[in-house]
Amino acid sequence: MAGPTTAERGAGMSPGGYAGSARPPGQGSDARRPRLPGRRFLLIAAALVLAVAAGIWVLYGSDWLRVERVKTTGTEVLTPAEVMAAAAVPVGAPLISVDTDAIEARLRHKLPRIDSVDVVRSWPDRIGLKVTERKPILLIEKGAKFIEVDAKSVRFATVDKAPKAVPRLELTVEQSPSLRRFGADRLLEEAVRVRGELPGEVVADTRVVTVRSYDYISLELSRDRTVVWGSAEEGEAKARALTALMKAAPKARYFDVSAPTAPAAAGS
Repeated sequence: MAGPTTAERGAGMSPGGYAGSARPPGQGSDARRPRLPGRRFLLIAAALVLAVAAGIWVLYGSDWLRVERVKTTGTEVLTPAEVMAAAAVPVGAPLISVDTDAIEARLRHKLPRIDSVDVVRSWPDRIGLKVTERKPILLIEKGAKFIEVDAKSVRFATVDKAPKAVPRLELTVEQSPSLRRFGADRLLEEAVRVRGELPGEVVADTRVVTVRSYDYISLELSRDRTVVWGSAEEGEAKARALTALMKAAPKARYFDVSAPTAPAAAGS
């Protein structure tokens, strides 16, 4: 018996060679239709957008978080009013928008006496200025005024009255080869190094630090006493030698610790 003809065999085939109404995988009407986000997802997304918008409005648009107060701490010579005037904090501006780096830069530029300052936002409405002032350890006399020098060798202020217990610095190096070789700033740094190495009991008695050359730095103490320190090298050893000399010869008026392994004292 003859089998089905070609036409009969093709009658049950869909275009593309698939029987009946079957379609190739991925070509059904459901596969072509994109899936829409669910209602729950849309609600969550809308809530997030509203929360972000509300947060931005609270931080930037509302009156709740704006700068209303500026508080200064840490001042000693400077006054809080001077610091606040130099800081120029934008009172009334949104607290979040205040440029704290710019405030710090203004303070350091306008008030060289400030060594460091922390500008802090204090929610909900305050800016805090935590100031650390430079402290003079040497004074350079200039006419009737005094230039203050700190432990970093920074000349930061000129004052009419010398602060108490701060030694004067005398740079008598005009004719010294050290001035040409090292320069005045380096010699100032050497004097600061010496001042920083002095024993505490000697600091209180020091009236003048004199720099004649890089290798010759001396001290004038109270009660007409003199200390030859030499260079700023071996400062700790020289400090120990000076302390021992002063204990061994309390009435001496001349001390030489320029060679700390062979210190000398004389006079009475």
